[in-house]
Amino acid sequence: MILCFDIGGSAIKSAVAHSNSDIRLLTRTPTPLDDFEAFAAALAAHGAASPVEARGTLALSITGVVDPESGIITCANIPCIDGRPLAADLEARLGCSVTIANDADCFTLAEAVAGAGRGHRIVFGAILGTGVGGGLVIDGQIVAGAGGYAGEWGHGPIAATLVGEPPVEIPRLACGCGLAGCLDTVGGARGMERLHRHLHGADRSSADIVEAWLQGSTAAARTIECYVELVSAPLALVVNIVGAGIVPVGGGLGRVPGLVGRIDTAVRRQILRKTSAPLVVPSQSTVESGLIGAAILGLRGERRASSLD
Repeated sequence: MILCFDIGGSAIKSAVAHSNSDIRLLTRTPTPLDDFEAFAAALAAHGAASPVEARGTLALSITGVVDPESGIITCANIPCIDGRPLAADLEARLGCSVTIANDADCFTLAEAVAGAGRGHRIVFGAILGTGVGGGLVIDGQIVAGAGGYAGEWGHGPIAATLVGEPPVEIPRLACGCGLAGCLDTVGGARGMERLHRHLHGADRSSADIVEAWLQGSTAAARTIECYVELVSAPLALVVNIVGAGIVPVGGGLGRVPGLVGRIDTAVRRQILRKTSAPLVVPSQSTVESGLIGAAILGLRGERRASSLD
């Protein structure tokens, strides 16, 4: 039995995991952003609400990237932990073993072990949420990569600049990573909104754009057409490079079956391996995927991010 967490810039969610399939939600509290002692105290408070038997090991799925050699986390969303050897600092503060992994990696591991990726040796998890993220799991193990970076298909100046029929020019937008033209600028929910504004001069939320598309809006259909083209080409390249047998999709846009289906069709049309079976599919996690992924790591006894590469 372990205590697992899914930690983002807005909230800390916790659960007690008895096994990969027996994960019992505990509570949700705001994430302290600017005070490390408050951050550690928040985790301790969650632990106090859990059974005593679960308190010896904490497993964290967290936004940000952990360097597998130094254990130092890069996390712009939670400034008080950015640049810290987070596992070591929490172990010293809380007096228990701490396992930490990136949230996209935990999502992918959850899908590989207990979701849509079961039975597949190579699973690439694609996140289409506020932005674009991803993770790679091979033979049930997270591929952390040098510096902790792997699966980050949303970054790099690769977004197409001419899409749709008739073709329309797409500007190379500045990305938060410091580059311009990253898929992250047009591929997540905020990216879809930027794309719609560029095409139609109108500000609409991604939820409204998707709903209008489902209701038959011509303008929204044009946005979705361009969006699918922008996302599917880089994803097809990822599939060709890593040889993924399945691509579970998470995030808010991943919960739109019609949209994921469109991306799947476009990706399968552009990959080298020809298959009629679905490849890009909605995720199947019934509990928070970050909690499931963290639970899997913690129950395996993988103590530090450095054990994941």
